[in-house]
Amino acid sequence: MAVREIFAGMPWWVKWIAVPVIAIVVFGGLIASVVGFVVWLLFKILIVVVLVGGIVFLVRKFMSSSSSSRGDW
Repeated sequence: MAVREIFAGMPWWVKWIAVPVIAIVVFGGLIASVVGFVVWLLFKILIVVVLVGGIVFLVRKFMSSSSSSRGDW
């Protein structure tokens, strides 16, 4: 409640421009680090999904071709 009382008498631009700009300046490096880490993590997860999907595809293709060739024996 104290924060609302403090901001109650302030102009709109203090609440919606000055405070967010100060927060970005102070925590900008932290925010950039967190966003960078999340992007890096999502990229690594995407790589794992693509590699596992490729391996599953190759194994299924190999298994289906080898099973059909076994019938020819």
